[in-house]
Amino acid sequence: MNTKKIERRYDILRTLIAIGIALVLALMVIVFISENPLDAMKSFLFGPVSSFRRFANVIELMIPITFTALGICVMYQAAQFNLIGEGVFFFSGAVATWFALNLTLPAGVHAAVVILLSASVGALIALIPAILKVKWKASEVVSSIMMNYVLQLAGIFLLMYYMKDMASGFNASYIIPATAKLPVLIAKTRIHAGLIIVVVMIILVYLFLYKSKWGYEIRMTGENQNFAKYSGIKVNRVILYASLIGGFLAGMGGAIEILGMYTRFQWEKSPGYGWDGMLVAILAKKNPSLVPLSAFFLAYLRIGADVIARTSDVPVEFVSVIQAIVIMFIAAEMFLAGMKHRAITKESRKQLELKEGK
Repeated sequence: MNTKKIERRYDILRTLIAIGIALVLALMVIVFISENPLDAMKSFLFGPVSSFRRFANVIELMIPITFTALGICVMYQAAQFNLIGEGVFFFSGAVATWFALNLTLPAGVHAAVVILLSASVGALIALIPAILKVKWKASEVVSSIMMNYVLQLAGIFLLMYYMKDMASGFNASYIIPATAKLPVLIAKTRIHAGLIIVVVMIILVYLFLYKSKWGYEIRMTGENQNFAKYSGIKVNRVILYASLIGGFLAGMGGAIEILGMYTRFQWEKSPGYGWDGMLVAILAKKNPSLVPLSAFFLAYLRIGADVIARTSDVPVEFVSVIQAIVIMFIAAEMFLAGMKHRAITKESRKQLELKEGK
């Protein structure tokens, strides 16, 4: 077993232990704050699979989170901590609604065109923090966080002044045409065709990052920017197209969420899927193939928290405790570092002994 394999094994182990510790602490919290802790624990742990409809809710929630997580994985692989996914997701949802209302196209084609146009808008928006970094060395973290607020307000402006249905009785757009809606895949649920699209995108992003020249350039830039430069990789160009792809995926997620789950655009605040995608990307260690598992875990927690809030005296916000603990342990570089170092040292000695024996 080489060093890389040992490191990957301990990264997975660290993630699993972090999740385990978080769940144990969450259950301890339930014991202290609930009058019926056993029932509350049961609701939290098994509520999402207690009925087909609730499990369908988990799948429905996975779809938007997976899109933003894939976009963040691409950008993080290039060591670009561009946090624009939150704003792009929201604004692309608003833009998708506007395109859906103003384009007249046949069913199927309508939805495809709206998704591609909205995703392209998201890609161009995500390019802005990257350009600021490449040209003026501006921190992409700061610029993207500031832009998230601008994009949210821009989406609300678009809703209130260009799409609002005055007869609706609340702040909502006109009804999205049926030709632009994504079809439901499973009856009596809201699981829509976005599930098929997201599965395709998981495969494509993985192949792009690990089986293509451009993906190699992204990964090398993320590993060591100076080495990438000396190897002939145009680092600035990599930063730009990594952000472009990340924004495209987040924008696609926003459009698909609106066309698959809603009849009108009615968001007045961000649903938070950009931040959720960041957590999922961290859990997945920036690997697209692990994103579905991480997204399922987070979606399961969210639905479990919703069930426990409706069936017990435990507030839904306690799931934030779990998220915080998981992030803290995964981000802690020294967590299990000693165990990993000993395993690497032991393996190195074993390999050295084998060579000396020969």
